[in-house]
Amino acid sequence: MNIPETKLPRIIVIGGGFGGVAFIKNLRKEQVQVVLFDRHNYHTFQPLLYQVSSASLEPDSIAYPLRKIFRKNTDFHFRMARVNRVDPVAKRVYSSIGELDYDYLVIATGTRTNFFGNENIQKYSMPMKTVPQALDIRSLILQNIEEADISDNIADRKKYLTFIIAGGGPTGVEMAGALAEFRKSILHHDYPFISESEMKVHLIEGGDRLLSAMSHTASKGALRYLNQLGVITHLETRVNDYDGEVITTDTDLQFKTKTFIWAAGVTGAPVEGINAENLMQSGNRYKVNRFNQLEGFSSIYALGDVAQMETDKYPHGHPMVAQPAIQQGKHLGQNISRMLQGKEMKPFEYRDKGSMATVGRNKAVVDMKRTSYTGAFAWFVWMFVHLWFLIGFRNRVVTFFNWTYNYINYDRAARLIIRPFKRES
Repeated sequence: MNIPETKLPRIIVIGGGFGGVAFIKNLRKEQVQVVLFDRHNYHTFQPLLYQVSSASLEPDSIAYPLRKIFRKNTDFHFRMARVNRVDPVAKRVYSSIGELDYDYLVIATGTRTNFFGNENIQKYSMPMKTVPQALDIRSLILQNIEEADISDNIADRKKYLTFIIAGGGPTGVEMAGALAEFRKSILHHDYPFISESEMKVHLIEGGDRLLSAMSHTASKGALRYLNQLGVITHLETRVNDYDGEVITTDTDLQFKTKTFIWAAGVTGAPVEGINAENLMQSGNRYKVNRFNQLEGFSSIYALGDVAQMETDKYPHGHPMVAQPAIQQGKHLGQNISRMLQGKEMKPFEYRDKGSMATVGRNKAVVDMKRTSYTGAFAWFVWMFVHLWFLIGFRNRVVTFFNWTYNYINYDRAARLIIRPFKRES
């Protein structure tokens, strides 16, 4: 593994997401050795993955090299590897490239897609949690439209041009809106022999409203905007199965489709080796105290989506979104600094800065602390916030340029099948 020996405290961080990045940034001036493990050599800005999937952005606009982020950290080491398990007694991490001892361990592994035990849905649907998955969705969407364009079989054309998204959270709503706008602005230019009415976009949600974690104002606004864009929304409908051709639900509805995007849930991504009693079965998250410390382990911490910190205001843990991970990472970095200086750590207090989702051009919903916004103003707020939190000046400039270009020209320049998608048999 080639990590140099050190007399400084060694902190191993598993996961280069929002929590892990925020934590390491706050240790820049500390006399510690930090080792980061991640399966990819880049940080992904996951809130914009759907724009890669829908051909609005190229992947390098929302990804940033992890090594470059931490250039100013004096004793930082990155290793691209999968962590297989942890031995908390020996204080050792076992990875795909070897093993390494730690003084402190920070688990920031985030989430993985939750298929709720349905093997067919896991096999045939398209999840959207990583950049490669987003590129697969982009390729599949474009490939299926190409297939429809050359087919003279009405039934086959219908399957290729029917796009189903399961999950009415921000990811599902944003993806449905993006596909509807693709149909409106791109289809008749690139595919003159496919009518706009042939391409159908369906959004399936098991609950009685969209964006259930947001206000009723936001839910109603999102539904209204999707209706305006021609998205067919099915509330109180759950997907039972998908065999690659037909989706069945718990109602009488069935859908014949070649494109089924699964955005219906996530679950924590814990690391093997930690006792099962430390995991909350409901979300597969580690139970942590107000210092992000795993109960029963003085030197192991968890951040973000994989951590469940129960408070009076959040009895089931904080929302599984970026802000809690960022705030917890920053706070834990400060607490580790205090601890190394012999000072007491301070308990974490989450500051809810609001939530938001965009549905399409000039269409977004934003919940702030005391009020909610919908429409063009909310859309501008959404754009500003996402640009602000993107890592890297280049990424901000490129993303802003792409958004401006798309807005002026009603275009999506990234509609390229660079890596054709082929499902594994």
